[in-house]
Amino acid sequence: MSETEMRQIFIGWIIVASVWTLVLFGFDQWRAGRGGRRASEASLFWASVLGGWPGGLLGILVFRHKSAKGSFQLKFAAAFFVWAALVAGALHWL
Repeated sequence: MSETEMRQIFIGWIIVASVWTLVLFGFDQWRAGRGGRRASEASLFWASVLGGWPGGLLGILVFRHKSAKGSFQLKFAAAFFVWAALVAGALHWL
């Protein structure tokens, strides 16, 4: 597999994970207003860490979801550092 193909796969992964994370934040906000089973903070965190951090940030801004919860904001900031390290590592090796 060429370097270009690997970069395309990596960028595709980030896009798909970000869209999934955005949908997850939106679903959780929607369920918060209607009651019922919601996404756990751990799910939101791990979706963000595993490539979806841009979508998570967009979800926080667009849906104003988890924007006032300090404990989640701290976890989300930590997720950014893990995500950024993964991206930097991938860009270094690809």
